[in-house]
Amino acid sequence: MTDMRIPLAGVIGHPIAHSKSPFIHRHWLTTMGISGFYIPIDVTAQDLETVIRTLPKAGFVGLNVTIPYKEAVMSIADKVTDRATLIGAANTLIFRADGLIHADNTDGYGFISNLREGAPDWDPTAGPAVVFGAGGAARAVVASLAEAGVPQIILTNRTRPRAERLKDDFGQRVVVADWVQAGNVVEEARLVVNTTSLGMQGQPELRVPLDGLSPDCVVTDLVYTPLKTRLLQTAEEAGCTIVDGLGMLLHQAVPGFERWFGQRPVVDEATRAAALR
Repeated sequence: MTDMRIPLAGVIGHPIAHSKSPFIHRHWLTTMGISGFYIPIDVTAQDLETVIRTLPKAGFVGLNVTIPYKEAVMSIADKVTDRATLIGAANTLIFRADGLIHADNTDGYGFISNLREGAPDWDPTAGPAVVFGAGGAARAVVASLAEAGVPQIILTNRTRPRAERLKDDFGQRVVVADWVQAGNVVEEARLVVNTTSLGMQGQPELRVPLDGLSPDCVVTDLVYTPLKTRLLQTAEEAGCTIVDGLGMLLHQAVPGFERWFGQRPVVDEATRAAALR
């Protein structure tokens, strides 16, 4: 007998009210005429596994995962992709028809897709990339840059040991620079990426000297509130190509939506508008 249930998906985290994912997925469901729903799910840590294992029985086909559960869901999943294992976190769960829970990480895909869309002339082989931060987002960025063929990734973080641990996982292509030297290392960069929360609304500014930025450099910030951070404003004034962080959020959502609902959505201006509502 054919399963006629309306497919359900959602985003799970704690807290979750701030998430823009429901606006994005609901926009795609509506514009593509798909019968389905996408809802935010706020769950405490002690209930996380119980809720995730129960949802498929209620008609859920998958979930996005956000803070603070991107690492925890990996031990709940039955199968974890090599990509998610390398990054050490998963942001997408697929509930398969055979009952298995499949975990993946699409953050790197979202990052590269956004970068190529916003800076189509960017050549990954042209020179080093400088990455600010060494958390989960940085791991996804470093993995995607290495896969794209960037010859050297210079990593700088306020606490050096965390950056050293990331280097140990990703090998010799990653070089660690002290945070106080961040202003110097951007001089040789062809790509600068901020993966920290510095510059986000309500957070301290990213105080890295940027006098040495080359106009040939592409600068992108994973922060998207505000859309144009002080980092991006400074880079734009220096003649750099800038790419805001909203597109990464939009593009990382594409693979999950396609797996859950069977159609591949398009990231366009209407999608951006839906996320910014």
